[in-house]
Amino acid sequence: MNVLVGYATAHGSTREVGEHIAARLGEKGLRAEARPMREVDDADAYQAYVLGSAVHGQAWLEEAKDFLRSNSDLLRSRPVWVFSVGMPDALRGPWKRTAARKEDDVLAKDLAELVPFRGHRLLSGVIRPGHLPLTGRVFFRLMGCRYGDFRDWPAIEGWADRIAREYGPGPREYRPGHGSPAE
Repeated sequence: MNVLVGYATAHGSTREVGEHIAARLGEKGLRAEARPMREVDDADAYQAYVLGSAVHGQAWLEEAKDFLRSNSDLLRSRPVWVFSVGMPDALRGPWKRTAARKEDDVLAKDLAELVPFRGHRLLSGVIRPGHLPLTGRVFFRLMGCRYGDFRDWPAIEGWADRIAREYGPGPREYRPGHGSPAE
């Protein structure tokens, strides 16, 4: 495989996003495989990485951060893109713009401390009442948030298309500093 689309998920939404990205990269001529990061014991078998995690408390899940830490030397030598699946589109009004921008900044900074990457994308996922504890549900409603599936599949496909254009089809050696960052 050329590209690992690794993911860490809490309720399945991030897994579905990762699988969709891998399928789209495949449509664009790349050999891509979606796998849970906790099950990847052969990370050096890939030439590029698209890694994503569900976001809880403005941070990636610990199993995803563990994967970045334990493979940091390898990930520093190959192209990496990262995505985070949170709930920015569940918010309304001014909260939506402010919170999404702040969360994106916090995540990108936190992840950059672990491994360099070509691009980060904050995506919305699925949020259901059962995903939150009682106090979380109360706070969620007080902020005017909505439950539902907020995944924007055309935007996800567009981001995967940009990755495919930047990385290109077929196996090739990655040389740091060559190519422009994907969004």
